[in-house]
Amino acid sequence: MSVQSRIHRTKLLIVGSGPAGYTAAIYGARANLAPILVAGLTPGGQLTITTEVENYPGFPTIMGPELMEQMRAQAEHVGATLVNDMIVAIDLKRRPFVARGDSGDLYEGETVAICTGAEARWLGIPGEADYRGYGVSACATCDGFFFRGKEVAVVGGRNTAAEEALYLTHHASRVTLIHRRDSLRADKTNQARLFANPKISVIWNSAVEEVRGEAGPPPRVTGLRVREIHSGAVSTVPCEGFFVAIGHDPSTGLFKDQLALDPDGYIVTAPDSTATAIPGVFAAGDVRDRVFRQAVTAAGMGCMAALEAERFLGHVEATSALKAAE
Repeated sequence: MSVQSRIHRTKLLIVGSGPAGYTAAIYGARANLAPILVAGLTPGGQLTITTEVENYPGFPTIMGPELMEQMRAQAEHVGATLVNDMIVAIDLKRRPFVARGDSGDLYEGETVAICTGAEARWLGIPGEADYRGYGVSACATCDGFFFRGKEVAVVGGRNTAAEEALYLTHHASRVTLIHRRDSLRADKTNQARLFANPKISVIWNSAVEEVRGEAGPPPRVTGLRVREIHSGAVSTVPCEGFFVAIGHDPSTGLFKDQLALDPDGYIVTAPDSTATAIPGVFAAGDVRDRVFRQAVTAAGMGCMAALEAERFLGHVEATSALKAAE
């Protein structure tokens, strides 16, 4: 440890921010756990790259970064300590658990709430990053409402893509699904629903090569350049919204050799709980939720993690007191 390094000790160490992390910090502070939240590489998580949010209760409309800033301010107001650092290593073999930040500082937690989230996979094509939040999205449930009566396109071929396309038919006038193979890998039920929906058309054996649009202000998507894989023929698919549905990657690299993960890398927790297989370690939000991936569900799990941490510590203290009295 360098001379500049410090050791921070807490009853509840929260790794990662976003709705899950900030809510865990709020509930942990109110439970007198003196939580320390280490914000990570992107404080606020995926909502910091979202524009308008219209589906978070209590806020009819709010910008994603503003919502995260309000959560952060609330966590600090009730007494949580928020640190702008990134955890690069953590030892979950024994309590107190010890994490090392990129700064060199060490963080000791009697309990740990893992709230590191998940990242949408992107295609990495020209225009994709330029129009992200302005017509390019990785979440139909979050942003589909903004495309009422408009034409949109979805790329992908698994359940995520089928479900996104089906959801978008509730808002868009037309949905084009683009897939690089000649068949989908979605389950049969989703495929049947998709093919039966008159609003959905499918472009097979094709890859999206570029997102096209106008610079604005505000910027807006106008279409996609698509290449047919076998013939090489290039065409333009007009659309005002483009949804990338090729999956998510949970941010679990730090924990893969210490915690049970499902086949796609999400942390496994007990049913109806955020508790992992290691007593005192909890996981909340998109890092363990492969189904909903919403800010409100992540916040709910952050609350659960803090309350379960409080109960765990109460049980440990009660057990220690009984042993001492014997």
